[in-house]
This record gives sequence, C-alpha cells and structure tokens, in this order.
Amino acid sequence: MAIGTGNIRNIALLGHGSSGKTSLAESMLFFTGAIDRLGKIADGNTVGDSDSEEIKRQISISLATMSVEYRDTRINLLDAPGYFDFAGEVAEALRIADGGVIVTPAKDGVTVGFEKSWKYLNDRKLPRAVYISKVDEENGDYESAYASIREKYGTSICPMIAPIKNANGKVEGVIDLLKRQAFTLQNGKRVEIPIPESMTEQLEELYTAVNESVAETDEVLMDKFFDGEEFTLEEKIRGLKTGVRELTLFPVFCGCALNGLGTLLMMDALVNLFPSPAEGVPETTEDGAEIVSDPSGTTVALVYKTLSDQYGKFSLFKVLSGKVTADMSLTNARSGAVEKMGHIYKMQGKKSVEVKELVCGDLGAVSKLSDTKTGDALCDAKKIVTPRGIDFAPPCYSMAIAPKTKGQEDKIAAGLTRLADEDLTFSVLNNAETKQMVISGAGDIQLDVLCARLKDKFGVEVVLSPARVAYREKIRKKVEVQGRHKKQSGGHGQFGDVKIRFEPGETEDLTFSEEVFGGSVPRNFFPAVEKGLRDSIQKGVLAGYPMVFLKATLFDGSYHPVDSSEMAFKMAATIAFKDGIPQASPVLLEPIGFLAVTIPSDNLGDIMSDLSKRRGSPMGMNAGADGTQIVEAEVPMGEMSSYAIDLRSMTQGRGSFTLRFERYEEAPAMVQAKIIEEAKALNEDN
Repeated sequence: MAIGTGNIRNIALLGHGSSGKTSLAESMLFFTGAIDRLGKIADGNTVGDSDSEEIKRQISISLATMSVEYRDTRINLLDAPGYFDFAGEVAEALRIADGGVIVTPAKDGVTVGFEKSWKYLNDRKLPRAVYISKVDEENGDYESAYASIREKYGTSICPMIAPIKNANGKVEGVIDLLKRQAFTLQNGKRVEIPIPESMTEQLEELYTAVNESVAETDEVLMDKFFDGEEFTLEEKIRGLKTGVRELTLFPVFCGCALNGLGTLLMMDALVNLFPSPAEGVPETTEDGAEIVSDPSGTTVALVYKTLSDQYGKFSLFKVLSGKVTADMSLTNARSGAVEKMGHIYKMQGKKSVEVKELVCGDLGAVSKLSDTKTGDALCDAKKIVTPRGIDFAPPCYSMAIAPKTKGQEDKIAAGLTRLADEDLTFSVLNNAETKQMVISGAGDIQLDVLCARLKDKFGVEVVLSPARVAYREKIRKKVEVQGRHKKQSGGHGQFGDVKIRFEPGETEDLTFSEEVFGGSVPRNFFPAVEKGLRDSIQKGVLAGYPMVFLKATLFDGSYHPVDSSEMAFKMAATIAFKDGIPQASPVLLEPIGFLAVTIPSDNLGDIMSDLSKRRGSPMGMNAGADGTQIVEAEVPMGEMSSYAIDLRSMTQGRGSFTLRFERYEEAPAMVQAKIIEEAKALNEDN
C-alpha cells in the first residue's frame, strides 16, 4: 500500500550519550518486522551504529536514518548522537524532523543532554515526547526520573505509561494509562494481564494527571472534566493530539528497548499524536517565504546529510514539496547544476533499499550527484527556491595535525577533504605563519574520530599537537644603525652600505621612507633596501615572529659605481635589521581575544576564577535565557587552547562560548621568556 504525506512521521531521537536512543530505534525496527534480528550495542550489530568507529567505541557518531511501517504509517527515525562533540549531527536531524523523542535512562532523569535536547526542540518549536529507558535495569527508578522531569518542566509533562513491578522491584509489565490496560511480554509477544490491585492509588493520581492534561486542551473537554464525566478514548487522543501539536503537552513513556516492553505503546502515540510533515512547522525559504508541503506541488528537496565511502557519495534528502522519482532531473538551487536523480533509495542505517518514488514529507537518498552537498536544495527547474539551510555551531577546539611519516601532508589534506563531505562541522587551515596544518572542531572526541577515520579510510596515520599561537614582535625605542655588505671575489664584487633609523611605527605594516641627501645612495636602490627590510620583518629577532608597527627611514649610506647592485643593498638592509632591532628594545605581542561565555548562574564563580588563571580581564555580564549568564572578557588567545574541554568540564556540558580576535598587546615578561624558550627549542628540533 502506498503511503501518503499524511501518514508519515519524521521523528528525531535525542538525548544524552548512552541514554538508549539507538537501542530504542533497534527495538522499533525489530518489533514491527523491519529487521528479523534484534541487534545490540555491545555486539556491534545494530542498524543505527554501523560505522567501524561507532562499533569500536560503542557510541553513536553519525546521524542514522531508518524507517518502520506501523499501522499504515511510515515512521522515519533520525537517531542522533548524544555526545556533544557531534552536535552537528543533531542539527541535521532537527532540520528535517517534525517532532522529537528525548530518551533518558530511568536511573538518570533530567541530564545535561536532556536539557540541551529540550532546548533544541523548543528553539525550533517542534512537538516532543519523553521516553524513560532501561526501566528494568538495576538502580533504574522510573518514578524518580518522571518526578525530576515534571519538576523541571511543570504540569505540561503528561504520563502515558506506568511500569508494573514485582515483589522484588523488577519491572515485569506496563500499564497504558489511556486505555487503562496492562501488558507484559511472553515469548517476545505482548500479552494483556490484569492491572495489579496494589497500584490502584498510584494509578488514580496518574489517571487524573492525564485527564487534567486532556481537559486543558479544549474548553468543551474542560467543562466535561469539571462535571466529573469520563473522557472517551477518542476524546483523550484528540485532546492529547492538540496539546502535543500546540506545544502545551509533552507525553512521557517508558520501557525497555531490549525486550520491547513499552515500545509499541510509544509507537501508537507517534502515529496518534504527532504531526505529519503537512501539519508540522511550515517550511520557509532563506528570505522567509513559505514552502507549502504540497504532494502535488513542484518538487523541492533539501539535502540534510552526505554519506561518503570508497564507492562514492550518498546524498540524504527530505522531500519538502511535490515528489521525487527515479531518473528525475532537478536543479541545484545553489550552483545551478542539473542533477539526475538516477536510482533513489530509502535508508536503513548504512543499508540502502531502492524505491521508485518518494512523496512529499518522506526521506530518501540518491547517489552520485556531481555538485551537491549538505544543505543544498534540489528543485524543479520551473521554480527554483532556496529553503533555510542547516545552522552548525562554529568550531571552537583546534589542534595542529601532522603525519607520523613525513611527506604525507598531501594525503592528509585529500583525506580531510573527503571527510568534509560528510561532516561540515570541522575546518582545516594551513597556517603559513606557524607552518602548521590546523584542524578545528567541537572537541577532542570529534578530532580523535577524524584521525581514526584518516587511518582506516585513507591509510595515513597522524599525530595531534597544540596549535602554535601567531605572536608578533615590535620595538619600543629609536635606534640608528649601519648595515654594510661588502664581498670581493673574482670579477665584480658586491657592495652596499646603508644607514637606517628604526623606530616604533603608527601602522601594523612596515612604514618605509628615505631622507637621503646628495646621492649617497642612488634612488634606484631604494626599492632594494625596502625589499630587504620587508623580507626581514617576516622573522623577528626574539622568537622568529613577524615584526609589526615598525618605521624604517633610510637616511644615509654609500655605494660603489661598479660593485653596487640591488642584491647588495638588499643584503645591507638585512644586516642593518639584524644588528639594529636587538638594540631597539624589542618585545613580543600576544593576540587578545574577545570572549563571550554563556553559562548557568551556578557556575559563575568557577568561570570567573578560571578566567583569572588565564589572565583574562572581565568586561561585563548580561542575563541570558533560562537563568543563564553571559560573561564577556578579554583574554590572551594563547591561554585558550583547551577552553572548549575545560568549560565543558566546569559546567557539565551546559556552557558555550564564542571567541574572536581583537588586537595584539604586549605580553608580560614571564610569558615572553617562555615563548622565546619554546621558539628556540622548536628551531633546534627542526
């Protein structure tokens, strides 16, 4: 049976790392017959985690797209990583999801990952539910987890399932609070059982909580509630559906993914309560115009992820309007390139299943597009539109990357270029000044994974080291110095003689002038003198960093009518620089950055103390959203290399920051001595 737009649900699975998202997706696939064997994280055989690094580390690294068909509805699952280094994958999932399920273990309740997931969904105005996982685990406490969620997010939190515990406290069944029915599992099948009498009092409270949530969604239902009348099942579903879509009600489920307890009850809710793509948050273009989710409209598809392997690229997309069929030609809104769709597929993790057509709202994939990348739109040539792209957080953690075996730099660059097809959240810069290739990402785990993939996919082993900071040098006093280059050999010799005044300049670049009288240095040699100085300032005398704010005035010299040449005067200027700058009180300048760090108010003391250790100067403080504080400070950028990791540790992952370069400033004497010592050691090694 063909599935239309109204029967599609695009659901992102979010939550803290290791909360059970991938296992929940696996459970949904297995108990609906999409797969015939239930995979486990520990065995490395789940559909969602199929990458070698995911299997080795037993964590999700990449966004996995899967789908199940249940009650004539296609549920597309977007299993997003929970570790904060892979937040870019979450951004891809949320860009095309129409709702989200936040997964949290029964022993944890509200975690940092839970809070972040809630905020992500809130920012995008997406409906959401909560799934309390691993209720059968030792130390699992559904009641405590549910209470912590309701305490934080209020009465809009609506219970949908209650676990049944035996005399030993082990969960052996669940109660559907809507239908007031109890179920257990026997031989992998869901079987209805009587509701335990011992739970009567507890269940009355939960039934009342459900009815209150339903009543608040509609005035007619509210009147019925106050009159003491019972709601029908249809009225409960209608009220809950309204509350979920209007973001006034958030259902809470629970279960155990490994045995399937609670899985189908949650899937019932996804079908009954969550919006289809046509009913969800309207799609808009970059300039704010609405893209109507119309199955019969002109085709618009958004590429939300790219998968790359040795066989080529897969572009994963969502059909925002119209439909996509095999062999259709679409135009890339960014580049104007015409892309032939060829074979199109549905994805089950890394496995692709070929299909002939994908309707509006559905998710699919296509291979071998020539000029399309993540975030691009593919449109009918008759109507080109540009949907909103995907917002990725800028990289905030940088390390120098180099091959273990010299001479493989090109191999690293080629490998990282290929990896960048899949992951737009890291950047690579060849810093000519520090002679390092610098890779930047969200944190150390992301960079470690990238290095592992370079080895596995491209056969190049690399080492990471702290990225060197681009310091500067300048002088603080005026000196006059002579530079004389004289060399005699067979034939013409070399002779150049200059007297130059060096003093602090007004501009960052070299300011060169001349005050030569009487032709002591012929005018045609002035450019050679300036060239010699410009070459010299690339490497200062203290630690080899560029010299800035330097004014040089050529005021005298001498020449030889035969032996003088441009090269000789260039050499003379170089000698003058090397002899004169050490006498002009040279100092090192360090880059100062402007830091804006957003943190919970509780962490303010730790952050201020840490900034002091980094020689930071607080500039002000502002109140942020949700009880956060935004601390602004100026801080030496040389002290910030590990800040992304340290901030995460200080705030348990709740903090975020931006850092931009402001200016150069004279470094303290102790810092200068350390930088000079490090530069000497580096020169000796090289």
